[in-house]
Amino acid sequence: MKRLFFLLFVLSLAATAFPQDYAGFRGPGSQGIYPESNLMKKWPEQGPDLIMKVSGFGAGYSQPVVYRNNIYVSGTKDSLNLVTAYTIEGKQLWQTHYGKFWIRTYPENRCTPSVEGDRLYIASGVGELCCLDTKTGSILWKVHAADTYKAEIHKHGEAESLLLTEKAVIYTTGGEENAVIALKKEDGSLIWKSKSLGGSKSYASPILISKGGMQIILAQTAKHLIALNARNGDILWSYDLMQYHLSDQGIGANTNPPLVHGDEIFVTSGYNHPGLMFSLSQDGLSASLKWRNDTLDCHVGGVVRVGNAIYGSNWQNNAKGKWACLDWETGKLNWEKEWYNKGSLISADGMLYLYEEKSGHVALVEPDEKQMKIKGSFNVTEGTGPHWAHPAIYNGRLYIRHGNHLLVYALRSEK
Repeated sequence: MKRLFFLLFVLSLAATAFPQDYAGFRGPGSQGIYPESNLMKKWPEQGPDLIMKVSGFGAGYSQPVVYRNNIYVSGTKDSLNLVTAYTIEGKQLWQTHYGKFWIRTYPENRCTPSVEGDRLYIASGVGELCCLDTKTGSILWKVHAADTYKAEIHKHGEAESLLLTEKAVIYTTGGEENAVIALKKEDGSLIWKSKSLGGSKSYASPILISKGGMQIILAQTAKHLIALNARNGDILWSYDLMQYHLSDQGIGANTNPPLVHGDEIFVTSGYNHPGLMFSLSQDGLSASLKWRNDTLDCHVGGVVRVGNAIYGSNWQNNAKGKWACLDWETGKLNWEKEWYNKGSLISADGMLYLYEEKSGHVALVEPDEKQMKIKGSFNVTEGTGPHWAHPAIYNGRLYIRHGNHLLVYALRSEK
């Protein structure tokens, strides 16, 4: 049954091209959908059982990652970024300071580790790219990519989670010299760099899709959505996103990975920027705008596609937002609902998991195109700061990170 579920999951993301043995931001393909099964469809009144707590890895808003029964989480302590590894039972294996934090605003770590084989790849708050040995935590190589390749980091610092292809680590530089670079996984040396289209990098992480016999990188700078040939970095097409950044806030702040299904690509970034749906040509060499929606402008919490609908939260201001559902085909608003506040959202086993950012309420929601159907909730009270870290689900467990605390909940019986 699990193998069948995973096959159906992969087919539903036919356009995405992610290695199966790879853990990173928002699950396979950064689509926010975790290939789990046999999870609870309704929670008890107090919520699922809390089965483990871990702390001591530093402040941050990055997402925890589980890979081969180890937990990896990044944080900031003593003016440095660090990564900590734990066993699945919560025993610390190692902790490594790997780079400098962003000193100006929001210094807490926001870069989620990307883990493949015996290597972990991560960016620091100032754009240092680092490769660590997952067994020992030792640094295998380090490249100050932002300095070396003249990146232009946006005003609140680095937030990108690195994309891994078969041979490369992909990093969005922005700036006047390059848009995106590819470094060798083995030693961090340059494979290619793309031309610049102008503008700084944004906060969004790139993703990989397959189309027309090609692997295509979708990256966002402050100005553009860019499609690049993953083999050589050639820009296939680009779309001007800045034309929609008309509010006083969030100019250039593209914030979420693209959401992809079939030949269509959805991008959203808060601040009253409209959500945009693009249709990709059969050869992957061009894209056209299919529709726009002015309600679902997701701030930093990500969106998911379940059934024929997009779910996420929108932006009313930096401290407030509602939850919404759109029709995938038309962009029509199905519903908009106030529930505590805006926040992050993922999906697993056909259900939605909401984590609102202000007071830490978590909800299990049954997807429905007519209404918001909550099937249980609880409140995260440990930790400090905004609840900006996206939740994650691995092996029947829900991982909630709040500041320097990681809370793990059982979503199915572990007896």
